[in-house]
Amino acid sequence: MPSGCSIRALWIINNHDTVVFSRRFPVMEKRWRSAFKTENESTDPPRLPTDQQLAVAFARRKRREGSSRGYGLRVAQSTKGSDSWVDDPITRHIISLSLSEDDDNESNEKDDTNILWPIVIHTKALYHILVLPLVEPREMKDFVNLSNRSDCGSAVGEDLSFSSLLLNISSITGALMVAHSFGDIVSGDTAEPEVVVAASPSVGGLFDSLTGSIGTPLDLSLSNIFAMKANGFSSAEPPHQDLKQPAWKPYLYKGKQRLLFTIHETINAAMYDRDEIPDSVSVAGQINCRAELEGLPDVSFPLAGLSKARIDSISFHPCAQVPAHGIDKQNIVFQPPLGNFVLMRYQAGCGLGPPVKGFYQLSMVSEDEGAFLFKVGLMEGYKSPLSMEFCTITMPFPRRRIVGFDGTPSAGTVVTTEHSVEWRVVGSGRSLSGKSLEATFPGTIKFSPLKSRRRGDGDDDAESDGEGTENVVNVEEVLVQKMNKDLPAVEMEEPFCWQAYDYAKVSFKIVGASVSRMSIDTKSVNIYPTTKSPVEYSAQVTSGDYILWNTLGKAPSAAAV
Repeated sequence: MPSGCSIRALWIINNHDTVVFSRRFPVMEKRWRSAFKTENESTDPPRLPTDQQLAVAFARRKRREGSSRGYGLRVAQSTKGSDSWVDDPITRHIISLSLSEDDDNESNEKDDTNILWPIVIHTKALYHILVLPLVEPREMKDFVNLSNRSDCGSAVGEDLSFSSLLLNISSITGALMVAHSFGDIVSGDTAEPEVVVAASPSVGGLFDSLTGSIGTPLDLSLSNIFAMKANGFSSAEPPHQDLKQPAWKPYLYKGKQRLLFTIHETINAAMYDRDEIPDSVSVAGQINCRAELEGLPDVSFPLAGLSKARIDSISFHPCAQVPAHGIDKQNIVFQPPLGNFVLMRYQAGCGLGPPVKGFYQLSMVSEDEGAFLFKVGLMEGYKSPLSMEFCTITMPFPRRRIVGFDGTPSAGTVVTTEHSVEWRVVGSGRSLSGKSLEATFPGTIKFSPLKSRRRGDGDDDAESDGEGTENVVNVEEVLVQKMNKDLPAVEMEEPFCWQAYDYAKVSFKIVGASVSRMSIDTKSVNIYPTTKSPVEYSAQVTSGDYILWNTLGKAPSAAAV
């Protein structure tokens, strides 16, 4: 039974554990039942649960696993047959639901007749989107064996592991894409703000557009979905019979013509300010396009700046052809689909250098008080038309509560919350263009006292105190060790905050050009058949994970090969 990217069912559950929308696909369910009977001749295949049964099973799992996503790792509360018993973090995203009424009984061993698996879960806004893809019955048996075994984790060289099992199931990918598409729909967080529709379609109608009503994802582009719901598939002026209409353009555009290009780059950086650890800066970019062109035209243009951009990897939309390329130019020919789409993605170096340089230091003078210093340089070597619209630097303290703060930066303003200090170096409405900026920010910060945990005999404290008195150089380290003993456990969503302080995060936006030096010359863009359509180009750069690691603290780094 080749599953492809087919779906058996989908549910949307609100924050009250109530199913607010569901859809089942009889065609895919018939395939599943037939395959199950072939695999298990003497056993009747289980039926899909009702909405009420699904909601009860989901709520039961939340109680057992601690949250809607679950622990992800085997802990003391894990029971045999549960997702966390598998001991793999991916079970926070691909879950199982037990349909047995006595599921809370730890001695109740799970089998492939009383569980629903694999269910892809995606949480967006106040909703949980659950998608059940079509899989082989033997793959279900493999999961059941993994969830009932006594050992945990995956051994090196092991034939059957949870990761290898999922890797061979192609429908998982399709289910993930459908779940994320529906998350954008129910939350209103769509990536196509320029698409105007005559009426708002229902969720059911959108789902039919996504899956063709038979459970196979067809088109996950929101612009295409809304356009098809508003206009249908027919065209007032069908293309010439010699022209083949591509799948990514289900109907032809009619109206005022224009062609828009936007280069959007994201800079990820790890700044250490240490001789033994080099700074790491990388750029992830994409060229977004919107072609409001009548008919089925071909668009071509040379992409300049490749040699300066130091491209590491590059990929194109299926509509694009790349017939030839030179040392510094790449010719691109494409027949654009409807709406906004990503024409090209790439990984590159930061040709202009990091837009924010500097260091961050924070030293604890006691368990509850610390002194910090920032020294940063913004837009060094950046010239017009590049302009920084805003820049903020945040010190997060997710495991400590701030009760006191003192400090005045040489530029910008400061905003504090219970768990963070935010330095707005360049505020909104005060852009930095055509010049650089150097700024410092010294200060002190005070935290509320930690609630000490009970210890058996206090030997650890005595040993730490002894080390501090014998070696003055280790005073800072001793304070950190004592302080960390009383810190609450770190959440999985904050993987880098294993101590009270470790890093500052930089956020910014730059417009005017790309930092990789990738560019598009609008005068070199050709449209065939020729039309008088304006071509517009813009570029923006935003920060991704842009981290200033505390020079005086611990910091992870990749080992040089």
